[in-house]
Amino acid sequence: MRLLPFISRRYLAVIAVALALIMSVLDGTIVNVALPTLSREFGISPSSTIWVVNAYQLTVTMLLLSFSALGDIYGYRRIFLFGTGLFTATSLLCALSGSFPMLVIARIAQGIGAAAIMGVTTALMRIIFPPEHIGRGMSINAMVVAVSIAAGPSIAGLILSFASWHWLFAINLPLGVCAITAGYLLLPENPSRQTPIRRKFDKLGGICSALTFGLLIYSLEGIAHDENRWLVLIQLLLLLAIGTFFIRRERHEETPILPLDLLRIPIFALSVIASIASFTAQMLAMIALPFFLQNIAGRSEVETGLLMTPWPVATVLTAPIAGRLVERFHPGILGGIGMALYSLGLLLLVFLPSEPTNGELAWRLAICGIGFGLFQTPNNSTMMSAAPAYRSGGANGMQGTARLLGQTTGTTLVALIFRLIHGTNPLPTCLTLAIGFAVVAGITSVCRLSQPTPIRKRH
Repeated sequence: MRLLPFISRRYLAVIAVALALIMSVLDGTIVNVALPTLSREFGISPSSTIWVVNAYQLTVTMLLLSFSALGDIYGYRRIFLFGTGLFTATSLLCALSGSFPMLVIARIAQGIGAAAIMGVTTALMRIIFPPEHIGRGMSINAMVVAVSIAAGPSIAGLILSFASWHWLFAINLPLGVCAITAGYLLLPENPSRQTPIRRKFDKLGGICSALTFGLLIYSLEGIAHDENRWLVLIQLLLLLAIGTFFIRRERHEETPILPLDLLRIPIFALSVIASIASFTAQMLAMIALPFFLQNIAGRSEVETGLLMTPWPVATVLTAPIAGRLVERFHPGILGGIGMALYSLGLLLLVFLPSEPTNGELAWRLAICGIGFGLFQTPNNSTMMSAAPAYRSGGANGMQGTARLLGQTTGTTLVALIFRLIHGTNPLPTCLTLAIGFAVVAGITSVCRLSQPTPIRKRH
């Protein structure tokens, strides 16, 4: 059925995926602006209010790999529709929440839906686009994520200027209905039914995966915020025990939830390492910069938001170009150049004047965004192309897990640096460490040149 004859069915399907991805990424950041309001309305401490954010992020991280595995078994389309439906319904529950515990429970349920969406979106892009054009699909994915992250605070501020916090969740309802309708009508069926391996979902593996990544994230948060050391120690011991059991068990599985089989592919493993390092570098800079801009450079919250915009905008503009270039050049070259540019941008930020102008900040941040965009699309394309088609879900899950691990590591390191450095500007330390991780990502990316590219070029 052609509703819009001037738009190909492929791009209509992409719109369906993009709508759901926008919702799931937006809801990871859009609530941040409303935390002070929630604290006052529910009469709870600011530290407790953060659980509105943490409950969502933890749930996504814990369940991402499981839903990716379910996508390989039952179909990416089916998991996508389930996740989008659940996310939409629980968004309504969030909007109608009359107490803080109810809101947190609704956010956990919302995180389940988001994990299902994020667990299969990249795999869906792989079957929507032909192999020779996979870079274009990955560029769209990168653009959607970058725009959603950048737009979150602005959209939240706009909504809160004329409506209550409930509407932060209510806006998902029309978007969710559109995504479900378009997805049902337009998304292709999962080709994984052609898999040479018949498999069932590993329930014990799913539980171990959730506990391992949940304890990992929670332990890092505890270390960063100097929580009770005995509690953190217990968490780390549990993480060691469960994680060891989980990894040993997965090594003997033919199609594991933690895709250790895919990590045996050299170019895939190198891409995962590069992804973790790059996102660690990104978060080190993106979290430290707003504190510098407001506390040291004297910019307002609105000015800070506007000054940070050149970074994601540059990423958005670069991603489609990188998506075309990866069809012609080895991703190792593009990734290396991207991280070199990113490192240059960070180095220029380290040597900012004592009282930088808006222009001096903007063009440096734009260089960072260009470098990251040039790296991200080829790297994601490589991860998805290196995996067999019937393991696209596992590759998708590993891609998302690498991103979340990198972001969590970066956030933790910033918190540690802020705690250890008192009375001085912590930005140079954060940026220098970010440069180190960017260099690691760049070197790892260049190492892929020894491997043939899995992305089929056009002739």
